[in-house]
Amino acid sequence: MKPFYFLAFIPVVAFLIGVPLVNRIEPYILGMPFTMFWIVLWVILSSLIIFILYKFDQHDEEVSE
Repeated sequence: MKPFYFLAFIPVVAFLIGVPLVNRIEPYILGMPFTMFWIVLWVILSSLIIFILYKFDQHDEEVSE
């Protein structure tokens, strides 16, 4: 397995371990409680990480016939 595939585990850790650690209402960020902001942030970052994995993956090259 390629080393950059481990980037896919970062969002999993952020959701499973991070949410219980940041479970609080204050401070409000962008009008949201901190826990909700944390989840929204990681949904966006997860999309970016998946996009990076897609761009670095070599399986998306055209196959020559």
